[in-house]
Amino acid sequence: MSLAGKVLFITGASRGIGKAIAIRAAQDGACVAIAAKTADPNPKLPGTIYSAAKEIEAAGGKALPIQCDIRDEKQAFGKIDIVVNNASAISLTPTEKTDVKRYDLMHSINGRGTWLVSKLALPYLKKSENPHILNLCPPLSLEEKWFAPFPAYSIAKYNMSLCVLGMSGEFRQYGIAVNGLWPLTMVETAALKIAADGINDRKSRKVEIISRATFCLDELLLRKHGVTDFEQYNNTPGTKLEDLSPDFFLDAKQLQELDALRKKQGAKL
Repeated sequence: MSLAGKVLFITGASRGIGKAIAIRAAQDGACVAIAAKTADPNPKLPGTIYSAAKEIEAAGGKALPIQCDIRDEKQAFGKIDIVVNNASAISLTPTEKTDVKRYDLMHSINGRGTWLVSKLALPYLKKSENPHILNLCPPLSLEEKWFAPFPAYSIAKYNMSLCVLGMSGEFRQYGIAVNGLWPLTMVETAALKIAADGINDRKSRKVEIISRATFCLDELLLRKHGVTDFEQYNNTPGTKLEDLSPDFFLDAKQLQELDALRKKQGAKL
């Protein structure tokens, strides 16, 4: 499917995964609204809505940089075909080390922000010929191991997953598809580098792998569609599959399915 002529509204698209999705859409000739807060350069988090817009236009698309706080409901929308809820706050900290301000930030962006953007975009999505909402969120799992290390973040992130579960059923009557996408391995982003100690020591992949996939695991979906070259996504060339660092919130059944598919394809990297 080509995204030529489609209008995408992507939150948190000034850098990382959001920008990678925007650039991939631009390669098809899409128009992308970059909704993010960063308008001025930040030494800790490189990239602004304006620098992202230049990269999107260089890739062949049209860009509209919008300085936007998704927690504020007084925002205007134009034509929209696809909403990508990528904006997210992260703090991989246990309860005692998570301050209330950080807790509130994660829940106001991850859960409330995703719900609010989807709500405000709904009237415009209803007018689209093939509307979609895509949330960057994990498959739902109630295993203790995903909550015990950092309950505040896990709960906040799963709010985005619950939006997929609820809205996919609620919006089906309008012909609006709602899906979730999550990386199988660690994907190196500026925000994760800050949040996770030792992330530089882990074997990770580039954000571009997310832009090609779309509750789905990136590698599993791509392999099902015939993609077998994953070396191009490794941050460290030649990294073996068993050496890649798995991401959080991975479902055991999907991992078993992926393992079987890898063996069938004779995957090594």
